[in-house]
Amino acid sequence: MIPIAGEIAGKTIAEKIFSKRANCDARAGDIVVADVDFAMSQDGTSALAIDAIASMGADKVFDPEKVAMVMDHSCPSPIEGVSAIHAKIRAFGKKTGITVYDWGCGVCHQLVPESGKIVPGDLVVGCDSHTCTYGALNIFSTGVGSTDGAAAMISGKLWFKVPETIHVIYGGELPRGVYSKDLILHLAGLLGVDGATYQALEFSGPVIDALSVDARMTISNMAIELGAKAGLMAADDKTLAFFAERAKRLGTPLVREPEPVFSDEDATYVQTIEIDTASLEPQIAKPHAVGNVCGVSELIGTPIAEGVIGTCTNGRLEDFAIAAGVLAGKTIHPDCRLVVAPASRDIYLDAMAAGYIQTLVEAGACIVTPGCGPCVGTHNGVPSDGENVISTANRNFKGRMGNSNSFIYLASPATVAASMLTAQITDPRDYV
Repeated sequence: MIPIAGEIAGKTIAEKIFSKRANCDARAGDIVVADVDFAMSQDGTSALAIDAIASMGADKVFDPEKVAMVMDHSCPSPIEGVSAIHAKIRAFGKKTGITVYDWGCGVCHQLVPESGKIVPGDLVVGCDSHTCTYGALNIFSTGVGSTDGAAAMISGKLWFKVPETIHVIYGGELPRGVYSKDLILHLAGLLGVDGATYQALEFSGPVIDALSVDARMTISNMAIELGAKAGLMAADDKTLAFFAERAKRLGTPLVREPEPVFSDEDATYVQTIEIDTASLEPQIAKPHAVGNVCGVSELIGTPIAEGVIGTCTNGRLEDFAIAAGVLAGKTIHPDCRLVVAPASRDIYLDAMAAGYIQTLVEAGACIVTPGCGPCVGTHNGVPSDGENVISTANRNFKGRMGNSNSFIYLASPATVAASMLTAQITDPRDYV
């Protein structure tokens, strides 16, 4: 709502977090210098950040407990140049005492939330665009360049323009065979790839409330695909249980008690979008843009040579449970291959304990090292010329998986798994 002249409007989640971290009355459009609770980079950006830190004359970070570097994009290393970068990260970690996640630990966007070092109400930056994932946990997290990331690592502060917020309300109930991936793909189709540029997305409604934390992270992960700086959700009992369970698994307390942040009833939104999910069918993003979305029924029969389930978008336990449910007792079509990439080592172990990995392998899937897998196109499943790939990853632009002459379709784990049985795009509602 827009406040009447003279009234002081309520605040969005984004405005409240920036107000606290910048110690001021922060409003959309303001430029603030804010305290950062955590800063991160990955192996595609860490070398640049390390060089930038040196160029700024620094030889340490502001707090080693609040900085991490993750090897996830190219692990294990496929070429000597990447091996040199990994060695540089390890050396920097030993020098500064920061946390370094080496080969096999997983994707940065799963590892940082799993670490117990961030909690609801925090402000987090990462030298990777999909840092927005943590918004599902009531954290304002956003991607920055390596130089800005380096500045945050040195000083513990960074400047921001407080974003306006688009409120997205999902009403109704999810139909059978429709998942959180379908929700965010549908929104990408509505807004386009730049429909939320330098704005925050705030997701709410009964459908969001009903989703698991795993499913919510899928939605927030793809906020950047609409141009957004963050994809925020309120904290609830599920959110707090996620952090409590992580602390128990780690055997150590969280870095601090969560400080959940909620938007005010009279918060000002630049736009409000209400979506009734009752009639939504499984969604597909067609090549070569995430916003090029249609219902699965329009593409049934499209030949598929490769499938991908995993990475930072859909590499969590619930995703493997869904895929295993479709593939249990069945065999992948001989004209297809399926690559599965767990988002972290803990998820890999949990999926093995639950029997999901065995089910997927028995169906014919190839399990790769926890990490980004085929998504970035440096190794692990580069498609051939002319091949169609159906993937749960977050991007499908030309060359994304390492071959500009292939074609990438984005879909939910259920749709990918169903398509593996027929070697063509298939409606998952026939299998779930």
